[in-house]
Amino acid sequence: MTATAESTTDPAVAEAIATPFVRELVSQIRVQDAYGTYRNWSDELILKSYIISREQKNDIPIDNEIDPLTKSRIQLFYRAVAASIEKSSGQMTQVVLDLNHEGFGWALVFSGRLLLVCRTLRDAQRFGFRSFEKLAAEGTKLTEKGIALAEQHPEICRL
Repeated sequence: MTATAESTTDPAVAEAIATPFVRELVSQIRVQDAYGTYRNWSDELILKSYIISREQKNDIPIDNEIDPLTKSRIQLFYRAVAASIEKSSGQMTQVVLDLNHEGFGWALVFSGRLLLVCRTLRDAQRFGFRSFEKLAAEGTKLTEKGIALAEQHPEICRL
């Protein structure tokens, strides 16, 4: 499958893709691309798997096993949150994703002994956002909260 590096004509999408969090998410996805599949893909095309309409979400059955690609998408999203926090705060961060076969579990971002982001996940098979703007907003919100905690308690992050 090949694609060209076409840029979007929608200014709202371009603005969302230009946010620091989304830039980090694209970077995390590209780092995992060992075979160069995404080399010529535009950032918008790479992020397209995170955009799921209401109708598409309703079509995804929740009684099936969680798809490995979906689990990878969730992992990369929270890795981007952790990397953004780490770059801003200077504190080393780590991600733990614990999902059972039914799509229930936790996504944790921590530094030292401090839990920076804690999200309960349910119906992980339907993980996604309605638009690029919502993707950017959610990632930025989680990142900012994590940065605030890391800066408030740097001594706990170093333990």
